[in-house]
Amino acid sequence: MGIGFFKVPTPVNEPVKNYAPGSPEREELQRTYKELKSKEVDVPMYIGGDQIRTDRKQPLLQPHDHKHILGYFHEGEAEHVEQAINAALAARDMWANMSWEHRASIFLKAADLLAGPWRARMNAATMLGQSKNAYQAEIDAACELIDFLRFNAQYATEIYQMQPESSPGVWNRMEHRPLEGFVFALTPFNFTAIAGNLPASAALMGNVVVWKPAHTQIYAAHMIMELLLEAGLPEGVINLIYVDGPTAGDIIFSHPDFAGIHFTGSTSVFQQIWKTIGNNIHKYKTYPRIVGETGGKDFILAHPSADAKGVATAISRGAFEYQGQKCSAASRAYIPTNLWEEVKGYVLEDVKSFKMGPPEDFSNFINAVIDEKSFDKIARYIDNAKNSPEADIIAGGNYDKSKGYFIEPTVLLSHIPQYVTMCEEIFGPVITIYVYDENNFEDTLQLVNETSPYALTGAIFSRDRYAIEVASKALSHAAGNFYINDKPTGAVVGQQPFGGSRASGTNDKAGSMLNLLRWVSARSIKETFVSATDYRYPFLGEDK
Repeated sequence: MGIGFFKVPTPVNEPVKNYAPGSPEREELQRTYKELKSKEVDVPMYIGGDQIRTDRKQPLLQPHDHKHILGYFHEGEAEHVEQAINAALAARDMWANMSWEHRASIFLKAADLLAGPWRARMNAATMLGQSKNAYQAEIDAACELIDFLRFNAQYATEIYQMQPESSPGVWNRMEHRPLEGFVFALTPFNFTAIAGNLPASAALMGNVVVWKPAHTQIYAAHMIMELLLEAGLPEGVINLIYVDGPTAGDIIFSHPDFAGIHFTGSTSVFQQIWKTIGNNIHKYKTYPRIVGETGGKDFILAHPSADAKGVATAISRGAFEYQGQKCSAASRAYIPTNLWEEVKGYVLEDVKSFKMGPPEDFSNFINAVIDEKSFDKIARYIDNAKNSPEADIIAGGNYDKSKGYFIEPTVLLSHIPQYVTMCEEIFGPVITIYVYDENNFEDTLQLVNETSPYALTGAIFSRDRYAIEVASKALSHAAGNFYINDKPTGAVVGQQPFGGSRASGTNDKAGSMLNLLRWVSARSIKETFVSATDYRYPFLGEDK
């Protein structure tokens, strides 16, 4: 909690392995993938020092082969939520009072384990359970999670070193205390790194955590928990439970020791959580910290001066990597009339070349969407577009869930700027393009800014620096992460702190010091070495 006297190892971003044919990392990953796929795992909840198993076993499925069961997880009930809270609170005093460098050491060790012996295992689990190809798993489950663990330790050091000035005879200091209570981490399916960072970042700052991952990410989540335990995380600091959302929410958001939520997920769920916390505000010992990253309707805007090939590649990668299931994925694009035919040609050529199938075949660029519910939702948008006079499907549009939840990368051309898929988040491999008059760039800026309630990521492509400046200012509140001549995905810890505002969240910037500051409560301490012994001040003297 106090001043940091020690420097942690200076973090650098973990190098990305390329998994090229014949490389040792490719062979190791393929071997590990086969080993994990061939074993049926039994996944307990982790509460305090106990592994909890129940009679409510649920299957862990592969999105790309939903008839193949990877194992079973033990679904919990209300009593397990209570147990997790009690275990967290029981661990709180020892964990909060542990010297910060010893807390940091645990997460730094976890990073080194993940960079070494755990790397292939974590990547393979993410490929199997979340249907990511090798590269998408590598930049997520390995590199980004390693970066979160290492950079957060550095940011914690810097926070503890933030100390006030002292005047003669006085020593001022600042304690950055963990929150008084427990933190609830509610994590999504789409990034293993987010699933690890949300509980770990709060715990690093001395907090105890109840962690509920998305059911569709449990396969890798339990591996994260095992990694942290191997790194030396004490019992009860992070408690991993598998319960349905309403059951967890009813108990957690009514508990007097609820101190904060670290959330990534849908806007509607986050708004309901916020309302619930507001309604229960009188029950809490402290005002809870509410930190959330939610949806996006992320854009690519091309200026008439833009390079057509660069724009097209940004669309192909930004919209379709990991099947568009990134909060930051490009899902709407605005292309000027003078570039449209060229951009369209490149995009259609790219989409035609995509291979789609299971991630074990490393030649597949496109894999499956996460589950049947998501598949059906995306298919409805595509079907509606097929029957709408306001849009045309110019690529893709087919889907099949007989073996896995496969949806072709789909490109829609909208004839109106407010067509539904230009406005609503889809969270799948669908991008909608609107072609604007090349002479109406500034009007289009206003259109981009006002079309969506979200403000997560966005990109401007231009070779005209004046246009880039105009766009940067006009869209200053349209995206929390703004990209110039690059796709709107791929934020790197320590380089592009991530988060958006408006309906996209609280913009507390994961991967930066700003996020960690949300998990501490500062105490200012003033020590006077020689105390005053007379209340009188000089101004009280009488005039002569």
